[in-house]
Amino acid sequence: MCQKGVLISFLLSSVMAGSTNGKQDEQALRDPVVHFRSYLYGGTSGLLSTIPTLIVFPVYKTVFRQQIHNTTVHQAVGQLYREGFVKLYRGVAPPLLMRTLNGTLLFGMQDTLLCQLSLSSQNVIPISALPALAGMGAGVVEALVFTPFERVQNVLQNGQNDRHLPTLKSVLIRLKSQGAVSGYYRGFLPITARNTLGSALYFGLKGPMCSFVAGQGLSPVASSFVSGTLTSMAISLTLYPLSVLVANMQTQVGGEVKGVMACWRMLWKSRQQSVALLYRGGSLVILRSCITWGITTAIYDKHVRPSEKLDNKK
Repeated sequence: MCQKGVLISFLLSSVMAGSTNGKQDEQALRDPVVHFRSYLYGGTSGLLSTIPTLIVFPVYKTVFRQQIHNTTVHQAVGQLYREGFVKLYRGVAPPLLMRTLNGTLLFGMQDTLLCQLSLSSQNVIPISALPALAGMGAGVVEALVFTPFERVQNVLQNGQNDRHLPTLKSVLIRLKSQGAVSGYYRGFLPITARNTLGSALYFGLKGPMCSFVAGQGLSPVASSFVSGTLTSMAISLTLYPLSVLVANMQTQVGGEVKGVMACWRMLWKSRQQSVALLYRGGSLVILRSCITWGITTAIYDKHVRPSEKLDNKK
């Protein structure tokens, strides 16, 4: 009887401990401080990554000219050289602002959605799929917020708009006069497709990739950098045609407004139905992704790790 009593007491204490741990985990998921950290760390990583964004902006602008004019690297660089150094950084303000806000929104929103999905899924959705699903939702919000930024950036970067739209203010006024859909939200559908797929792949692959790289003996920071680099490289190459489509849809102001499929057919025809021509500038996109997203991932993960250890101790 004594042994049975001890056994029953042990089982009861185990159940109560498990229940307590479950409540603590659920409480941690609902803790607003945990969510705030994700927004803060995401914004910090985005802000710090604006430095390499500023450095590699000429590279990005070279890629942009290849996307809209179907030129070689040499021809695109020649265009920028003839326009002069002053105009080289025309259009840099929107991406700099976007990098900071993008990190805040993307990482914070993904973490918020991930916590909500973890609480509500009740084992219906595999745990391994939750980061990607939350990333997809964050990508939709990202597209809603940042499509106007991307639209303004693409208009400013197109050298053909320099004469009749010489300043940021003139661009904003012109786009406002065209209405929300044709003005600021031109190209919203392909941007949404690109951002949702890209965010889902990034958050779905980042963890497993980082674990794999860490298993090769690299430090945590190096593992995060390499995983962010490889993941963003794969995403950039996969979704590059959508970026080309967006650039060609958003660069023009005024004229006939065509749908996504009509714009895609025009783009495909202008590239002589060649995948190689469609991917012009793709190698430079890899370079840009290696620098920006590798650094962003490393900075974010470095901030998150101490917080996770502190939460686990609690």
